[in-house]
Amino acid sequence: MKPFTLKIPSLTENVRVVESYIENARDAYGINENIFANVLVAVTELVNNAIIHGNKSDKNKLVELSLELVGEKKLRFIVKDQGKGFNPDNLPDPTAPENLYNPGGRGIYIIKNLADEVYFHDEGTKIELIFHLHDKN
Repeated sequence: MKPFTLKIPSLTENVRVVESYIENARDAYGINENIFANVLVAVTELVNNAIIHGNKSDKNKLVELSLELVGEKKLRFIVKDQGKGFNPDNLPDPTAPENLYNPGGRGIYIIKNLADEVYFHDEGTKIELIFHLHDKN
C-alpha cells in the first residue's frame, strides 16, 4: 500500500489537522482504542516538536507526515521537518532528579515509551514511529 502523506505549515494550530488525520487512520486501518491512544499522543507530540523545535514555528517551513501499513501488522508514521536536526542520544534524561520539574524536555521520552519502535534519520529531522497492530494486553 502506498504511503499517505500530509504536509502542513509549521503552525501549532495545525496539530488539529494531524489529529483528524490520525482519526481517519484509525477508521481506515481498524486500529483498536488501546493502540490508538498511543498513536494519537506520540504522533501529535512528534509533529508538535517538529513545528516548534525543528522548524522554529516558521510558517514558511513544512512538516511532512506520512503513514503506511507495513505488512498486516505494523503501522509506520514518518515525520519530517526542515530544521537543523538534533542528536537524540544527547538529550537530558527527563527522569533525572534535576530535570523532574523542568517544564519541557519529555517529548522524545514519551514517544519512545508509546511507540513500539522509534528510528531517527537525517540528523533527527526525520523520525520514524512503528506501532504493532495487536492489543498489548
